[in-house]
Amino acid sequence: MTTAEIEAFFTGLQDKRILVVGDVMLDAYQWGSVDRISPEAPVPVVEVLRYDARPGGAANVGLNLVHLGVKTHLLSVVGNDEAGQQLRHLMKVSGIRIDGVFDSDYRPTTVKTRVMSGSQQLLRIDREQNADLTAAETEPLQAWFDKNLDRFDAVILQDYDKGVLSPAFIGHILRQCREKKIPTAVDPKKRHFQDFTGARLFKPNLKELREGLKIVIDPSDTGQVDFAAGLLQKQLACDQVLITLSEYGVFYKDDQQSGIIPAHLRSISDVSGAGDTVISVAACCLAQNSPIDFMAGLSNLAGGLVCEEVGVVPINSANLLQEALEHLAD
Repeated sequence: MTTAEIEAFFTGLQDKRILVVGDVMLDAYQWGSVDRISPEAPVPVVEVLRYDARPGGAANVGLNLVHLGVKTHLLSVVGNDEAGQQLRHLMKVSGIRIDGVFDSDYRPTTVKTRVMSGSQQLLRIDREQNADLTAAETEPLQAWFDKNLDRFDAVILQDYDKGVLSPAFIGHILRQCREKKIPTAVDPKKRHFQDFTGARLFKPNLKELREGLKIVIDPSDTGQVDFAAGLLQKQLACDQVLITLSEYGVFYKDDQQSGIIPAHLRSISDVSGAGDTVISVAACCLAQNSPIDFMAGLSNLAGGLVCEEVGVVPINSANLLQEALEHLAD
């Protein structure tokens, strides 16, 4: 793409509206220092100096979209608890529309608490319930989806396996989007991997690909990755495949072309949340009907940029534009 086309792509995002459906969570951090080992057990004693909390899971996908300039809505469930109220507040002040986020009396808000010393993660504590939503919990989500779907340029299904995306709800979303010709982007997990039939874009990472297809894949062998992507297209009837391969880069495939984009040399601090950034950028490309090789290149840059930061952080649009002009312009 030319410099003018890349700049126009970023400017055009301000007119787009994207819906994120999936599992939201609160990413909490306890930052402290370690000076001694506990006399009670051979574990470090962390003196907590500060606490930080950020929108996580599908909410982090929404946060990435907001930072890219997209009008962003979330469709999800939080617990009727203090963490749910905190997460609602964080999403709202970040600019995410949360009129599609419903309270549940049946499950707690998912909270991932990371204990940090400097840039080192010492421990993660998870509070969650991952059973599929009950029919009573799903009903208001599906009603909201049916009422509002026509407003969106793309829909992301962000599965963290915490229950929002049940097989029946997944099928309903994908059928409705196909009928209305609204592109869908899927970031899967193992349990519902085979339930996302008919998505426009399917974006697993290498681990999810191996588990979902139950085959051995050498990421350094492009032929093996291409074969696996072809299996995905056949089994799930998806038009496009984007596979993140960590240090090996990103592989892309549709009915016209396929290829691999190597990872850029980075100073990696934390890979947490990189997949959220990749699916966000990819969905922006779907919303603007961008070619898949540009989608892969831009997503690859975005995922690498957030890995240079400690903790789960959204993409910086200005930095991404600068790198896109440097690496992707003709």
